[in-house]
Amino acid sequence: MEKRTLQDLSKEEIGQLFPIEITTYQNIWPKLYENERDLIVGNVDTGLFSRIEHFGSTSIPGIHAKNTIDMLMEVEFEELSNKKLIEQMAVLGYEFNWQNEGPNAHMIFVKGYHVDSPKTQTYHIHAGPGQHPIWDRLLFRDYLIAHPDVAAAYGALKLRLAEEFRHDRVAYRMAKGDFIGEITGKAKAKLR
Repeated sequence: MEKRTLQDLSKEEIGQLFPIEITTYQNIWPKLYENERDLIVGNVDTGLFSRIEHFGSTSIPGIHAKNTIDMLMEVEFEELSNKKLIEQMAVLGYEFNWQNEGPNAHMIFVKGYHVDSPKTQTYHIHAGPGQHPIWDRLLFRDYLIAHPDVAAAYGALKLRLAEEFRHDRVAYRMAKGDFIGEITGKAKAKLR
């Protein structure tokens, strides 16, 4: 029998297998990011991406988070290069999909979601060109690092939403949208 992948599962099945679980900050998260970044840099052809950055709650010291290392990868949306990138990332254990929620689709690579043994370290890589709105996530990250009180409020929000949307990852992500939008707006205003 062929092994099932995430793409074989419904949204509901994914939610049951991989519920939203928030934990206290883990000092190992930056090292997990560095190790994974080094694995990618050492095994993916130069020229298929420009840079990789750690973002998300695991990149913000002291904040509650899902045990998922979120990364941003700068890539151009060019069909042949993207095809090569998808193939090389698959060798490293990453599944590919397009993130189509909202007006700005981007590439996403996920690793660590094993249907038969769901409790493993997970990684999400969001990929797009340098001018893509996904790069605003670094502004949000940096604002929270600079404002621990705001980071604590975000952590509390995540805990509440994780309880409410434990088995619905999309609803959980969408419910954080207003907070993220407001703080990102404040971060952009500081740049002006």
